[in-house]
Amino acid sequence: MASVVFLRGVNVGGHKTFRPARVARALAALDVVNVGAAGTYVVRKAIGPAALRAALGKKLPFEAELMVCPAREILDLVAAAPFPSTKAGKDVRPFVTVMAKRPRSVPPLPVSKPAGDDWQVKVVAVSGTFALSLWRHLGRSILYPNEMVEKTFGVAATTRSWNTILKIRDLLEA
Repeated sequence: MASVVFLRGVNVGGHKTFRPARVARALAALDVVNVGAAGTYVVRKAIGPAALRAALGKKLPFEAELMVCPAREILDLVAAAPFPSTKAGKDVRPFVTVMAKRPRSVPPLPVSKPAGDDWQVKVVAVSGTFALSLWRHLGRSILYPNEMVEKTFGVAATTRSWNTILKIRDLLEA
């Protein structure tokens, strides 16, 4: 079964920068497809998570934290249509945060930061290792879903837009 790899904390603000497309080409034997610049890969060849982590680790110019998901989990997430009433736009954007492991506990949802009507990040659901959130830019200091999820659930995580998750689904179904 195919896998999806999400790298945490790379190509952000000049930190742990690299060229994701080069890494994908170096792993051509695994039929790896790069998705964007944030360190997201669709791995079409069946390979175990440990072997995949080792292969990818050899090609990266630094140590990186990897979240490896079976393709089926991504496909099931998209099929569940978790953002049915949300249209991506300038005001509200849907995001998926991939957590390194399932959180020990989940508080009553939604959880908003800041609390109340002026929220910027709202975690609306948790499904396995995925935290689903909405992000709203209000023109002041910016909060991001990843930071909130890591603090709320106490686990390492990395965040991608819902549009990126849809691209991953398209690559998996192609």
